[in-house]
Amino acid sequence: VQLQASGGGLVQAGGSLRLSCEASRNMYTTEVMGWYRQAPGKERERVADISTQGRIRYADSVKGRFTISRGNAKNTVFLQMSGLKSEDTGRYYCNLRGGREFWGQGTQVTVSS
Repeated sequence: VQLQASGGGLVQAGGSLRLSCEASRNMYTTEVMGWYRQAPGKERERVADISTQGRIRYADSVKGRFTISRGNAKNTVFLQMSGLKSEDTGRYYCNLRGGREFWGQGTQVTVSS
């Protein structure tokens, strides 16, 4: 499965970005799709994910600022990021997991203070 992420960029603190991830096939009913991020010198962390049934989880650090959603097509997930902070800077990776796990190539998000 290939995951194509897009939407990263450079934004000032307080600004917004919308990330998109498109998988090369539809999600299976047992799968979860979401976003992870990794800042320089830090471990990769989960940002948000959404199951086929619509169950959503957010990292505490992004609750109230980020919104994950699925597109009408069953192979697309979006991450709307608002109120961006410098600590949100990092490379954001799309992830699909179920019986197997797949990663996208990542998209860079840089928030300037």
